[in-house]
Amino acid sequence: MQNGYAYLWEFQVRPGLEREFERHYAAAGTWAQLFRRSPAYIETLLLKDSAVARRYVTLDRWRSEEGYREFRSAFAQAYAELDAECERLTVAERSLGTFTELPETGRT
Repeated sequence: MQNGYAYLWEFQVRPGLEREFERHYAAAGTWAQLFRRSPAYIETLLLKDSAVARRYVTLDRWRSEEGYREFRSAFAQAYAELDAECERLTVAERSLGTFTELPETGRT
């Protein structure tokens, strides 16, 4: 059985565009709507930094890295179009990494 797969991105949002950014990147946003077209998608979390203005982090969870890659291949055009549309919302973005979920063991 494959372990879950997740990736995190950090965004610095342009002043005045926070609400629009949140509409696209939230758990029910346009990115998540696109991701839901794949059975490998689990969820998206949008986090807003409480100390740094307009700084956000997204966490996207998938059942497996293979499932995510299959999604990217199958929906490459839709992904590229949404990415281009959302590009204007940020002044900077960077990957914080990709992660494999560990199986739960001995939780108390």
